[in-house]
Amino acid sequence: MNLSDVGEARVNGYLFVLQRSLKTFLPAESVRDAVREIESHLRERIAAADGSPNEREAIERILAELGPPLRVAQAYSAERVIDEAVTTGRFVPMLRAIWHMAVSTVTGFFAAMFAFVGYLAGAISIIIAFLKPFFPNNVGFQFVHRIPVGFAAQFPVPPGTDLRGGYWVIPVALLFGMGLLVLTHRGARTYLARWRERRVS
Repeated sequence: MNLSDVGEARVNGYLFVLQRSLKTFLPAESVRDAVREIESHLRERIAAADGSPNEREAIERILAELGPPLRVAQAYSAERVIDEAVTTGRFVPMLRAIWHMAVSTVTGFFAAMFAFVGYLAGAISIIIAFLKPFFPNNVGFQFVHRIPVGFAAQFPVPPGTDLRGGYWVIPVALLFGMGLLVLTHRGARTYLARWRERRVS
C-alpha cells in the first residue's frame, strides 16, 4: 500500500504524538532512535497491507493494532530500560527499570518495595559502620527485652535503651550491609531478566 498525502499526514501525526509521549519516559537523546525504530516497524506493516477496503480504514486498523501512542511509548520505554538494566547491571539503570515496573504492574510494585527496603537497609548498615568510630556510645546493636533487633544509631540515647557492642560492630555492619546490597541488586536483576524472558516468549 502506497500512502497518499492524507495517509502520510495521519501516520506523521501518530508519530508526532508518539514522540511527545516518549519524551516523558526516555532521555532526549534516546527519543529519536526510538521513534525511528517504531516508525520503521509501522511503515513495514503499512507497506505489507493491501489497503482494503480503503486507505483510511487500513491505516486506522494498523494503528489500532499497534496501540495508542502513550501506551506504545510506555511499553517501549519499559522494555528499553529493562534491557539496559539486565545487560549492564548498573545501579542507575536498575533503579529506572524498577521504577518503571513499580508504576506499571502490581507485581512490579511489590518487587520495587522489596528492593527499596533491601537497598535502604544495606545503606543504613554501612552508614552505621562509619558512624561507630566517631560516636562509639551512640551506635551499636540494639536489644528490646533482651532480644536483638538490629543495628541502631541513637542521638541522644534515650533512657532505658539497650544499645550494645564494641568496635566489632564495624566489620559486622559493613559485611551485612554490603551483602544485603549485593543480594538485593542480584535479586532485582534476576526479577527483571525473568520478566523480560516472559515478554519475549
